[in-house]
Amino acid sequence: MKRGRKLVAWSIATTVTLLLTALVGSSFYMLDFALSPLQRSDDAAIERLSRHAPDAVVSWVDSVRSASALRDTTVEIGGVAAHAWYLRADSATHHVALLVHGYKDTGLSMLHIAYLYHHDMGMNVLLPDLPAHGHTPGDHIDMGWAADRKHVLRWIEVADDMFRGVAAQSNMVLHGISMGASTVMNVAGSIPPACVRCVVEDCGYTSAWDEFSAQLGQQFGLPEFPLMYTTSALCRLRYGWAFSEANSLEQVAHSSLPMLFIHGDNDDFVPTAMVHELYEAKPQPKQLWLAPGSIHARAYSDHPAEYTRLVRDFVARWMPL
Repeated sequence: MKRGRKLVAWSIATTVTLLLTALVGSSFYMLDFALSPLQRSDDAAIERLSRHAPDAVVSWVDSVRSASALRDTTVEIGGVAAHAWYLRADSATHHVALLVHGYKDTGLSMLHIAYLYHHDMGMNVLLPDLPAHGHTPGDHIDMGWAADRKHVLRWIEVADDMFRGVAAQSNMVLHGISMGASTVMNVAGSIPPACVRCVVEDCGYTSAWDEFSAQLGQQFGLPEFPLMYTTSALCRLRYGWAFSEANSLEQVAHSSLPMLFIHGDNDDFVPTAMVHELYEAKPQPKQLWLAPGSIHARAYSDHPAEYTRLVRDFVARWMPL
């Protein structure tokens, strides 16, 4: 009898140990899968742009690159040599668009939005590479949270110095797509410099937790518990933040900046339902546009004229062109 109880206890202990080992291993795998700094190169970003952007944008990108109008700069942020691309407006202006790229992408992936601001609206443009993206070093992707927010706040100061000219300060719009959209929402929820007049967020997520949970279900068919909890705890131990902390929903609730929300109504990567939560949480002034039929991050390529008109009208309302 005692021998039988010992065997059962040993079997249970062994099973629990194996399950815990598998859970820990899965957590390490999921964290590396989600936050590995492997990303698109500049050439891959340009090639992808050439496949999805309107012909006029592709021609414009070729022209600014061949004319060496697209230049780069670096600034030290937290001991890291942070990198950004920039375009000066053809005519002197202190209006600036700071454009923030998405997950595992590069600043150059925002050149179609740069076309909107530089070519169509005559503005200066700055396109930073977030930490662990493009030419900016980093050991993990920060999902728009602490390091990303710190970098964008510093780039706002740099852009203000670069482009304000004789004005006391520049007039600046922040425009982000996907993870970049969550980044600019998180910046807006802090106290950004007074030069920031308005924000455009395109298909950002409510929180890193919500986005990872959605992808865990879609890609792996797994529930939140227990893997989300253990992976988030591991993220805190390794990188100092938990998934629930990277919360754009909380940040927009603290922002008084005018904000334009854009989302494809057929987005299942960052589910469209998230934009409704974000819009409801944001105090006025605010505006919402759902791009008909668009999947994730395709609102501009699917509807370039409507996208341009909406952004131009919104920005002109808060920083007259």
